[in-house]
Amino acid sequence: MTSKSSSGSAPPPRDSKRKWVLPYQTKNLRDLYTLGRKLGQGQFGITFLCTEKSTGNKYACKSIPKRKLLYAEDYDDVLREIQIMHHLSEHPNVVRIRGTYEDIVAVYLVMELCEGGELFDRIVKKGHYSEREAAKLIKTIVEVVQTCHSLGVMHRDLKPENFLFHSVDEDAALKATDFGLSVFYRPGQTFSAVVGSPYYVAPEVLRKHYGPEIDIWSAGVILYILLSGVPPFWAETEKGIFREILQGKLDFHSYPWPVISESAKELIRKMLDRNPKKRPKAHEVLCHPWIADDNASDKPIDSAVLSRLKNFSAMNKLKKLALRVIAEKLSEEEIGGLKELFKMLDTDNSGTITFDELKEGLRRVGSELMESEIKDLMDAILITAEHLTMVNFLLLHCT
Repeated sequence: MTSKSSSGSAPPPRDSKRKWVLPYQTKNLRDLYTLGRKLGQGQFGITFLCTEKSTGNKYACKSIPKRKLLYAEDYDDVLREIQIMHHLSEHPNVVRIRGTYEDIVAVYLVMELCEGGELFDRIVKKGHYSEREAAKLIKTIVEVVQTCHSLGVMHRDLKPENFLFHSVDEDAALKATDFGLSVFYRPGQTFSAVVGSPYYVAPEVLRKHYGPEIDIWSAGVILYILLSGVPPFWAETEKGIFREILQGKLDFHSYPWPVISESAKELIRKMLDRNPKKRPKAHEVLCHPWIADDNASDKPIDSAVLSRLKNFSAMNKLKKLALRVIAEKLSEEEIGGLKELFKMLDTDNSGTITFDELKEGLRRVGSELMESEIKDLMDAILITAEHLTMVNFLLLHCT
């Protein structure tokens, strides 16, 4: 659920005459930059490594194909993303946009390159962290939210995947990278479009009446996961997740919560208050003692939490990979076969899936993923039978 929903209304008529996103003509991207390997892929675009010809400097280039811009509002959405990135570009924890280019085929956003990896991946790779480190991370995320709100921007899709470290250095800055669903808003203005990602979406979004408080909820979900390794509201289907978000109780009884500080739990309770009017503002979160006083425990969080975090992160990657295969490679008839394929990947009935089994299975459904991409997935998780069941549910309810 990462895209905008029409909330039940019919889509606007297709705008066959509109051909340009930007209100001005740009230079040709390829006259200035050389495009390299693919860095990542989202729902609307592909990000490539690019090199500036005149300096040799490396950047990231997000390419948004115009064939995916079906309606007039799609063109407006891309332009708004560019405007918002410029609007926020002076913040040290927001990826800077260097330039924007457009031709008849695509729109290109050239941005600073972040090579330090995603938030959860960095934690797992490090192998240990503490409440104090979690407090520093959530402080950075909420500082981005505070800046967004102070400038009249609602993010609407805060999640760990949208935060990257600038470099592999120990003290690298954490940067917000994706503003594709962000919007400008006025005080008191409410929105109804259902947007965001299932685990992180606020209850009022599901009720189709919300404001900027949704970003605090999403940050609270990230904090809950940082400290426990699992999301606060979980089910095996998207519908079930939404039901838990609307009605479920926060679990502070299961491990590791008994050994997590009361101050941290108090902050999470406030950020995940279902009444948006009672939820703290960004500056109030930043003033909370657990964050502001720098007195959160520096005792290492149990390795079991890291293991859970590793599995949760990897499952999200597997879901994205599966949906990518569905969206790009398969016909409707083949989609049904993919569901069965995930059941059959464990060819030796060992209860786990090897690199070769996953590679062969993806090849059979027409995937052209590089070995390095498949290896990244396998490095993050050993896919057990339990995980396969979860993948099957995800596939079932996303198609």
